Amino acid sequence: MPSSKKNNPPGNLRQKREKPKERIILGIDPGTTITGYGVIKASGSVPELVTIGSIDLTKFGDHYLKLKHIFDRTTGIIDEYHPDELAIEAPFYGKNVQSMLKLGRAQGAAIAAALSRSLPIFEYAPRKIKMSITGQGAASKEQVADMLSRILKFKKTAIKLDATDGLAAALCHFFQSDTPVKGKSYGSWKEFMSKNPGRVK
Repeated sequence: MPSSKKNNPPGNLRQKREKPKERIILGIDPGTTITGYGVIKASGSVPELVTIGSIDLTKFGDHYLKLKHIFDRTTGIIDEYHPDELAIEAPFYGKNVQSMLKLGRAQGAAIAAALSRSLPIFEYAPRKIKMSITGQGAASKEQVADMLSRILKFKKTAIKLDATDGLAAALCHFFQSDTPVKGKSYGSWKEFMSKNPGRVK
């Protein structure tokens, strides 16, 4: 006599067959001359580049107009790409107090834009971001850009380093996230490569 039970796969097999949840992450490197940004998509264990660019603030002589432009452009990017989270680089604590103040305001403008769209915000120190991408907390901007171009497979020609720094913040968050896709967490690109041989060529 045939069984009345449906031939359903076990729960764990059903979960494996389900399409992984897609996440869009916006990364921003705030600046008063150029603010860089990058957007990545994660629908599996490998991130994909969506877009990368920079917000040029050199044409604004007034500092407050720069802040308004950062806010307006950031909200525009959010409305276009619909990210789920914002990862932003924290201001570097240097000796110049005035520079720190201006950078903090630039960061605040970007954060305010994210809050206006109800985005969760994650802040990372510059050293943390560099360590996550290259394995070296003291890596140069050029080294970060080079590693990003290898990870996300894009040509870094004519792309500003501020833009790759924004992209690095997004990828850092992907590695550090407490709720990563498929339940996996990677502390750095080096760790990702060690756990996923064959995915990197």
